[in-house]
Amino acid sequence: QVQLVESGGGLVQPGGSLRLSCAASGSAFRFVTMGWYRQAPGKQRELVAHITSGGSTNYADSMKGRFTISRDNAKSTMYLQMNSLNPEDTAVYYCNTGGATTTRWAWGQGTQVTVSS
Repeated sequence: QVQLVESGGGLVQPGGSLRLSCAASGSAFRFVTMGWYRQAPGKQRELVAHITSGGSTNYADSMKGRFTISRDNAKSTMYLQMNSLNPEDTAVYYCNTGGATTTRWAWGQGTQVTVSS
């Protein structure tokens, strides 16, 4: 069973930046599409962006131009660079498979991002 560990969250002021990381155990990571998701209080989990094994990316409309997803298959790690953060970005951020890879691994604990002045 693949284990996912998210990190890099924290408290940031509006307009600030954060870089999240997602580390996956095992060797399957390099073969699957991966995605970042987030869940705000009282809301359903939503897709932020996903990236194929070859590096093609797709973003939710509200994240385009502000967030950048990337991955390092050699390290089984995925990243999310978040710029121009606003309070609406406050949520717990999770990583998991995504896109055409529909089988989900066990969800990790997520990493809390709080945007507040």
